Order: sequence, then structure tokens, then C-alpha cells
Amino acid sequence: SSTLRFRAAEPQKRGSGRPMNLPGPSQASVAKTPLAGTEAQQHGNVACCCPDSRSWQYRRRHLRFLDMGSATTRPDLIWDQPIGNDAKSTKLTASSGVDPVIARLLVARGISEVGDVTRFFNPTLAQLHDPFSLVDLPIAVDRLLRAVADGERIAIHGDYDVDGVTSTVILQRLLELLGGDVVHFIPNRLLDGYGLEPAAIDRLAKAHVNVIVSVDCGIRSAAAAIRARELGVDLLITDHHTPEATLPEALAVINPKRPDCPYPNKDLAGAGVALKLVQALCQRTNHKEWLLGFIKLAALGTLADIVPLLGENRVIAKLGLEQLSQARHTPGLQALLETTGLLGESITGFHVAFRLAPRLNAAGRMSTPDLATKLLLLTEHDQTEEARVIAEKLEAENVRRKQEEAETLTAARRQVDTDPDVGAHAMLVVWGQGWHRGVIGIVASRLVDAYQRPSLVLAVDGDSAYGSGRSIAEFDLLGSLERCSDLFTRFGGHRHAAGLTIKTARLKELRARLTDFANNTLSPKDLIPRLRVDAHLPLASITPAVVEGLKAMEPFGAGNPRPVFHTGAVQLTKKPRVMKNQHLSMSVRQGSRVFRAVGWRMADRAEFVTQHGAQLDVAFHLTENDYRGDHTIELSVADVRQAR
Repeated sequence: SSTLRFRAAEPQKRGSGRPMNLPGPSQASVAKTPLAGTEAQQHGNVACCCPDSRSWQYRRRHLRFLDMGSATTRPDLIWDQPIGNDAKSTKLTASSGVDPVIARLLVARGISEVGDVTRFFNPTLAQLHDPFSLVDLPIAVDRLLRAVADGERIAIHGDYDVDGVTSTVILQRLLELLGGDVVHFIPNRLLDGYGLEPAAIDRLAKAHVNVIVSVDCGIRSAAAAIRARELGVDLLITDHHTPEATLPEALAVINPKRPDCPYPNKDLAGAGVALKLVQALCQRTNHKEWLLGFIKLAALGTLADIVPLLGENRVIAKLGLEQLSQARHTPGLQALLETTGLLGESITGFHVAFRLAPRLNAAGRMSTPDLATKLLLLTEHDQTEEARVIAEKLEAENVRRKQEEAETLTAARRQVDTDPDVGAHAMLVVWGQGWHRGVIGIVASRLVDAYQRPSLVLAVDGDSAYGSGRSIAEFDLLGSLERCSDLFTRFGGHRHAAGLTIKTARLKELRARLTDFANNTLSPKDLIPRLRVDAHLPLASITPAVVEGLKAMEPFGAGNPRPVFHTGAVQLTKKPRVMKNQHLSMSVRQGSRVFRAVGWRMADRAEFVTQHGAQLDVAFHLTENDYRGDHTIELSVADVRQAR
């Protein structure tokens, strides 16, 4: 392996699966965007919802009810560092041998015993929970095996984001391997809307489907369940979203969040729930060895859906990434990896979040949602060329998605910056005629990122508007929408993300009610940007053991965020250089140690950094750079401030 070098680096130059062919509207995501932090900013694919210190000028301009100093004073980004348990960290280092820095991070994540450390760093399939402890799962297994044995047609009803697509592919491939007659249906965002609808049940029944399995949707689809029963179709719901008080009247409702479900992991993604059904079917049919082959797709869905990456979810994510990095692939997955330049690479959660997931999501956002599903279902060697063509289409759609996103974001920011009815409140509600519904979720995330306020973005289409919202930690977005439920045609989601449909004529009333609620709920301190800092790390303490320990902690995400360190009184060794009018390249020294430091999208901080370059505090991630085979460690800067 390459030797780690600690110095200032030179600037980097950088299945044959059948879809349902149904009459009427056919087989299209709100942005379930993974968290990323500063590293993600350079790619521009997915917006993170964490506070972004580079957007302070926007927050200053609009938080008019806050005393944030003069117009030329930068409001400080508050660095929050939880109080560590030094006794537990020291004990863990002594008992397990892990580096003290890594031990502190593990204890902060609730991992303080040697056995927990072993399971965290070395996940195995044996750590997966018993799938049959999910309520109603045995019913679903029995019904599906009977359908396979009797030659009944099974339809998988998926969703149009990565979680829904991978859930669909996982279950369809397993049932096909068992000999089932299986088709799938992915709703079109623009024509079919979101979720499991009675109209879809009608169309599937007309296609002679006997059993419908919903994946990543259906938990609030009471009307669809009633329609399935009326038509004599057995409906099996698998979902991970929060259920209502009354469950749909389906043959089986599999969801770890059911109040009566004893399953220990309540935080499975949709792909995780689908994998549990696959795990149970593999066990029942004596094909346990098949399970590992489905892990890589479940990892894509799990990582893309921002579920906590601890426990069973970490097993799925880490083992899946290993399979994506090492195993042989179907033509569809291989083509996807080739177009993203990842084939043969060691794939990380970052790669999934910012290279693979955006391309799989692109079709659902922009055009034909079934495109990504079709790609991942291509399994035969003679389908290699077809896979390449589809992968290139997804690449083109992702480019178009970026363009639509940029245009919509510019228009949304213009409203916030110029219209006091929009920008003077603790919650942002913006809308526009002709905005593409496929990107409004991402735009909402970017508004949260820029303004540190819950944001709702709506695309107006005639007399209806379709909204997607994202929130900050202190504000329950779904709870706020429930207070306005009389305005909506439909709505749903959870505390941090939600979607809705509303009549255009009621948009101003919606804005008034939501902003009034937010203004009275959120305090000024809730709207000041904050940065969670994990630990103090002098540059002299950045050792190979720390770097290797951090690599072993991957994948990072919700529940296991990429660690942010801070150190004080560093000095610039030369004037910072602006890259591509966006980023800031620096060289920093502390004692005898010198590192390259990159502030992504921090070009506007160049003057501040230069002015205080003799004494700076820096908050940062550690990243690796392999430019031209020269392996170096760099600081990815989360924030800088005058030394204190």
C-alpha cells in the first residue's frame, strides 16, 4: 500500500426484468439527499442540510429579527463540541488498542465496549437480525412462495428514488431466481404522483397480477389497500416510513416502525426492509448463500436514504460497499460504475452519495423513472451494450438535472433576497410557475444550507402546486404541515423532509400560516448556523493510526457523521489561492507540521483568511489525495475563525 505523507500537497487539477407495459400513464425523487459536509460542496450533485458557514451573508440579510451586529460584521458560526467521556475513551483504548482519537469518536457514537468495537469495525451477515421478527413478514413469505409455486403473477410496486429502485430490483431478482412470474411498476412523478395509488392497483389488476408487493411506499395508502381487496388482489406492503394510527387493510404490512412490531432496528431504509424479506425467502428456500449478492444493492438504497449508519444498517452499508468494490457485477451495475469512473475503485459512501445516487435518481427526477430499474435488472452478458446505452442516458439526465436545479435555485434565491414577504421570516416558502418538480427537493435542501431555515419549494402547474420541504434540526416540518392539513390535497413525510400537493389559489394562505407558526416556534438562536465539532486535533497528532482508524470508521452518514476536528493558532505559509472562482486553496502550519487545506466554496473568505492568517482556528475533516500517485493527507476545511 502507498505510504502516507504528511506535507502540503500541490493543488489538484482536477435481469432482463420486465416493467409493466400498462395502459394509461406509465412508469419517476423528492431529494432524499445524503448529508455530506464540506467535501460534498465541490461536486454540486447533492445539497447537504448542515449549516454552511460560507452562506453567512444570506442569513445576515434576512434574519431581521436577530441582533447580529452591523452589516459588515460576520456572524460567528457557532462551534459545538460535546463534552467527551475521557474515562470511557481511555478505558476503550486500553482494552481494544484503538488510537485515543478514534476511541473518543467511538464513545461519542455509543460504542464503548470491546465487543461493540469488534462488531463496528468487522460487520458480518451474522449480525443481521432475524427477519421473521418483523410483524406480518411470515405471512408475506408464505403468500409469495405460494404464488411462485402456482405460477401466479407478482408485481413489485416501487418508488422512483434510489431506495425505491434498489428495493424493486432486490425483490424482483430474488423472486425470479425462485422461478416466479414477476413484473414491476415504478410510478411517474409527473403523471402518477407519489406512492401507492388506487389507479395503480386498477392497472396492475388489468394486467392479470395476483399479488402486489409495495416497496419503499404504501404505509399510508389505505385507499389503495381497499381497492386491492375489492379486486381480489393480495397486497403485501413493505415500507419504512412512519405509519398513521390506522394501518392499511392489506394482507401483510411489514414496517419496523409499526407500534406493535418488536423488530430491534426501527431505522431500516426501504431497501433494508426489502432485504429482510429477501433474507427470509432465502432462509425458507435453503438459499442462504444468495443473500450476500443482494447486499450491494441494499447498500445503495441505505446510503442514499440517510438512515442512521449504525448496527444493522452499518452491516448492510459496509458489506455492500465491499461487494461494490470487489465483486463481479451484472452488466447494468458494471455500466453504471464505468460511466462514473468507479469500476475497480474502492467505493465509499461518498461515491454513492455524490456519484452513483444522483445518476440513479436522475431518471426519476427528469424523465422515465423505470430507466434506472431497467439498468440494474440487466443481468445477461449479451445485454452489455444495452446497459452502456442506458447508463449514458442516465448521465445525460443528470447533467440536465443539474441545469434545472441551478436555474430553479437562482430563481428561489431571488425571491428570498428581494421579497420581504418571503425573506423576512423564520421559514422560507417559495414557488414558481414551470419549476421542474424533479429538482424542488434538492433546491429546498440548498435553501436550508444557505439560509439555515426550514424551506418549502413548490412547483406550480396550472391550478395545482407540488411542494417539497426540508428542515433544520430544531423544527418539525411534518408537524407544521399537519397544522395546515386542511389546505392540502395530500401530504406526508417526516420531521426533516416532507412533500405535499395543494391548490395554487391557496399558496399565499399556506405561506402565511407556515411562516407565522415558524416565527412563533423558532428562537433566534435556532437560526444561527452551528457546526458540530467532534474533537480537538493538533496537526502534530495527525498520524497514520488516526488516518487508518478514520478509514475503518467509514461509511459515514447519519448516526456516524464524518468527524470534524478543530485546532487553533495555525498560520498560513503563503497567500491563499482562489480556485475556479469558488474554492480556497491554502497551506497551513502548526509547529513543524504543514498541510494543504482546501475550503470548498469558500472563495468569499479569502480576504478574511488573509487578514487573520497569522493566527487562525480551523475546523476540518481529514481527506486523502492520490494525485499522480502521490498519497497525501489534506484538511478539508469546514470553517475558519480568528484564533481565540
